[in-house]
Amino acid sequence: MSARDLDAVGLDAVDLDAGDPLAAFRDEFHLLPDTIYMDGNSLGLASKPALAALHDVAEAWKGQGIDGWLGGAHPWYHLSERLGAMAAPFLGAQPREVAIAGSVSVNLHQVLATFFKPHGARTKILIEEAAFPTDAYAVKSHLALHGLDPADHLVVVPSAGGTALDEDAVVAALNGEIALAVLPVVLYRTGQLLDTRRIALAAQACGALLCLDACHSFGAMAHAWHDDGVDAGIFCTYKYGNGGPGAAAGLFVHEKHLGTRPGLPGWFSSRKDKQFDMDDTLVAAEEAGAYQIGTPNILSMAPLLGAFDQIARAGIDRIRAKSLALTGYMIERIDAQLDGLGFTIATPREAARRGGHVALRHAEAARICKALKDARVIPDFRPPDIVRLSPAPLYGSFAEVAETVRILRDIAVERRYLAYPNVRDLVA
Repeated sequence: MSARDLDAVGLDAVDLDAGDPLAAFRDEFHLLPDTIYMDGNSLGLASKPALAALHDVAEAWKGQGIDGWLGGAHPWYHLSERLGAMAAPFLGAQPREVAIAGSVSVNLHQVLATFFKPHGARTKILIEEAAFPTDAYAVKSHLALHGLDPADHLVVVPSAGGTALDEDAVVAALNGEIALAVLPVVLYRTGQLLDTRRIALAAQACGALLCLDACHSFGAMAHAWHDDGVDAGIFCTYKYGNGGPGAAAGLFVHEKHLGTRPGLPGWFSSRKDKQFDMDDTLVAAEEAGAYQIGTPNILSMAPLLGAFDQIARAGIDRIRAKSLALTGYMIERIDAQLDGLGFTIATPREAARRGGHVALRHAEAARICKALKDARVIPDFRPPDIVRLSPAPLYGSFAEVAETVRILRDIAVERRYLAYPNVRDLVA
C-alpha cells in the first residue's frame, strides 16, 4: 500500500487489519479485482473451499454415477443430515434438529403447514411490519388455506418507518390468540438485531409457537435456539454462509417437536431405513430430516461442505467479534466524514442490537448506490431510501471500510449521484 493510500484509509485501519486474527481467511476467497465488496449480506463472495467441495461432488457424479448416492467421501443420500450437523453449532442446536434442504420459502411453507394449527381462540399469525416479502406471502397463503381472512387473523407489529422494531410491542402482541409468530433475528433493511431469547420466552409464556428467520444472521453470529426453546427456524446459506447463489437453505425444528408429522411430506421425509420400502404410507424420519420434501439438490448443497468447515475453522464467536468491529468502525467513520451530507444511520449503534450490516438512509439512496458501483464499491439498495453496506468478516477489511466511507463522502460532496437517472431499477 502506498503512502497516499495510507493517508486515505488512515493508519488506524492499517493497524486494525494488521492485528486481525481472521485476516488469513481473506486469501480463501476469490476477491473481485479492483473492487470493494460490501454486499456480503446479500450474496457472499466465492469461497475457495466451497468451490473445491463442489468440484469433489461433481467428480463423484462424473466417476460414480448413481453410486454417488451411497458411495464416495460425501454420500448424497445422507448429505442433508450431515450438513445439518455441521450447521447446528452455529445455531446453538443439536445435530438432529437441523437439516439442509430446499429454499427459505419452501422451508417456511413447511413450518407453516406443520405447525400452524388454528383452534379455538388461537387462530392468528404474528409477523412484523417490515418482514421480508417471502415471509408475508407465505403467512398470508396459509391463513387463506385455512379459510382465515388476513385482515382479521394476521397480526402485524408496526415498526418505526419500516426500519426499527419495538421489542416491547412484539412481546405485548403475543397473547392467547396467537398460534404462531414468524419473526427475524436481524431486520433485513436496517440490521437491527432482536433479543430473540426474550421473544422466545414471551411466546412460551402465552402458548404461541415461534419460528425465527435467520437469513441475515446465519454464519455471522452465534444463536442459542435449542436452549432458548425456539420452536422452529429457517435460514439461507448464501449470505454470510458463502454457499453460492441459490445454495440450499436450512431448517431447524426443536427436539420437543420432532415426531410431529410434516405438513408437506415427500419421499425424503422418510426414515432412511424405510425409504426404499416404497410403501405409500410414510414412516417419517425422527430428526429434522423429516421436514425435507423432495430429492435434495445435491449440487447446490455441495459447496456448503467447504463453506461450513470454513466457518467452523474461523470460529463463530471470532466471526461475530470481527463483524462488530468492522461495523463499529464504519459507524465511527460515517460520523466523522458524512455529517451534514444528508445521511442518517438506521442501524442500531449498540453492539448487542446490531447485526452484520450498516444501513444508511439518504433521499438519493438509489442514485448513490449506482455511483458507488461505478466507483467499484458494491453496495446494496433497499427501497425507498436505504444504502446497505456489509463488510463481511471472513474477507472484509478495515481499510476497505475506510475507503468506502471516503468514496461515499466524495460522491455526496461532489453530488456525483445527480449524473444518474433517479430510477431504482438501475441498482437492481
